[in-house]
Amino acid sequence: MQGYRKLNAIAFEKIKPGGILFTFSCSQVVSKENFRLAVFSAAAQSGRNVRILHQLTQPADHPVNIYHPEGEYLKGLVLYVE
Repeated sequence: MQGYRKLNAIAFEKIKPGGILFTFSCSQVVSKENFRLAVFSAAAQSGRNVRILHQLTQPADHPVNIYHPEGEYLKGLVLYVE
């Protein structure tokens, strides 16, 4: 989680105002909620205003078994950075 925070903090520092950031995780051990929290923490740390344009998940050819929620491992955010 620390790596996701650091990587996204660097991206928030470098992206120009009005830029769009695509950030993803394909780790089974990182939940959608924890990934979002890491990205949101990085945004807060950077002091940038950030809006979610899209929340992405895996496509239909990667179905998630109801008894194996960890199978929902692909997650992404498309962010507008002011």
